[in-house]
Amino acid sequence: MPSLIQSPRFLLSHCLSPLPPNARAAFCGRLSHRSAAAALSSDAQTIASNQSSSYAPLPSPPSSEILSMRESLLSRRRTAAEIADEYLDRLRRTEPQIRSFLHVSETVMREAEEVDRLVESGAELGPLAGVLIGVKDNICTVDMPSTGGSRILEGYRPAFDATAVRRLKEAGAIVIGKTNLDEFGMGSTTEGSGFQVTANPWDVSRVPGGSSGGSAAAVSARQCAVSLGSDTGGSVRQPASFCGVVGLKPTYGRISRFGLMSYASSLDVIGCFGSSVTDAAIILNAVAGHDRFDATSSMHEVPDYASCLISIDQFDSKPLKGLRIGMITETMGNGVDMGVVSSIKAAALHLEELGAVLTEVSLPSFSLGLPAYYILASSEASSNLSRYDGVRYGNQVAADELISLYGDSRANGFGPEVKMRILMGTYALSAGYYEAYYKRAQQVRTLVRKSFKDALEKNNILISPAAPSPAFRIGEKVNDPLAMYAGDIMTVNVNLAGVPALVVPCGFVEGGIAGLPVGLQMIGTSFSEEKLLRVGHIFEQTLQNHRFVPPLLG
Repeated sequence: MPSLIQSPRFLLSHCLSPLPPNARAAFCGRLSHRSAAAALSSDAQTIASNQSSSYAPLPSPPSSEILSMRESLLSRRRTAAEIADEYLDRLRRTEPQIRSFLHVSETVMREAEEVDRLVESGAELGPLAGVLIGVKDNICTVDMPSTGGSRILEGYRPAFDATAVRRLKEAGAIVIGKTNLDEFGMGSTTEGSGFQVTANPWDVSRVPGGSSGGSAAAVSARQCAVSLGSDTGGSVRQPASFCGVVGLKPTYGRISRFGLMSYASSLDVIGCFGSSVTDAAIILNAVAGHDRFDATSSMHEVPDYASCLISIDQFDSKPLKGLRIGMITETMGNGVDMGVVSSIKAAALHLEELGAVLTEVSLPSFSLGLPAYYILASSEASSNLSRYDGVRYGNQVAADELISLYGDSRANGFGPEVKMRILMGTYALSAGYYEAYYKRAQQVRTLVRKSFKDALEKNNILISPAAPSPAFRIGEKVNDPLAMYAGDIMTVNVNLAGVPALVVPCGFVEGGIAGLPVGLQMIGTSFSEEKLLRVGHIFEQTLQNHRFVPPLLG
């Protein structure tokens, strides 16, 4: 019997209301589009600028939860307390099935009422006033537990907020709680959590992806408006694809890593989830920028990402005219689910109809990225996780000797996946094997960076699936780590190259009760998040016959 990623699936056009037969047939052949936005600037200045529009707007394109909340507050139509109560009620109803959160804040309503007092007094509101945000539990929060999904840190409360969290709070956001993850970010399903297994809102028998599965599932189930995750090898983008939400992995150094529990320091980035590209842009605006507490954070100028997105009523029929898009050949071959391939090809055709010039791009070093990634990530993890010894950090096991205290505390606190990666990394760094494994993996990393650089000199963006399959069933791959690792093949190269990538929902494949979502990955040059967000915004606003709201919400 073929494995899940090899089994054939059929492209499923999905809409909450049934499509007429002729519309469904037309969609299965190709994705239709509406005229889209004008003015999409690029470094090569190849994208046309035309503000005229003679087309009716699309029915119900994805809207910004953040802007909707802000408009409600400023118009006094709703209070922050009412909005917060609505989200908390939805969280209470869905959490027994989804299990997205490890901790829910007890101060949400009090903080929401404070926002209402500011509104009543006429005080200036922050851009995220009253917005409920979930935070992955490997990102430190001073007023809530931060466990990294590991028993070794059970009950640990940091003495500080991560810079990203601090900046969100300064903008007025309310942290609703800490979301579940694979232990210390090591996993692709969220089954590796030391506390609970999170389910996919589209089908609760399936995984939400990982390691940021809790953050993705929480946004998909509308338990919070937006959320923060972390991405070491695809941990934002793969769950975004599985859960049908927008996921952004920024350029390495774009967002401070201060307060992010280190897994692989040269690969880790903080990313974000939203139900629309606009929300992802607003969150990036709030958290991006240099931080004196993080020597790896970039001093590169931070543009106003949200203001660069064009309103749908200004869209022109060919808004992507001249944009060069390269489809990565190696991501569309053997081992990739047929339904995923169909969805990505349909999405590529949609971009072409919007005016983009589509070509196929080969990255010969692409297949080498996966083994290189696991050697490098495991090697860095073996060093970073040495701090959790029961003395400096972590729960301590009583012992008569120091060595026994270290060993027993780590043996009881770490899960099997973390132990395996520590052992793998220690072996790769050991005398006699360093050059054969770690040094060679670094050489492959250089090749991967060069291949992306060359491809992006000829193309404005590259596209690929975000995962080789849709969400698979809980427990299906838990005893097959190699199959689990293979699921990261679409994403790890982006981390090795340090470039940004955006995942937007683009279609469905057969599965569950209403289909399973598929995500399109868009990759750009370093610090080109603005361009990716513009293209992603146009794409989602012009994608017809899809509504990415899970059936759990009715």
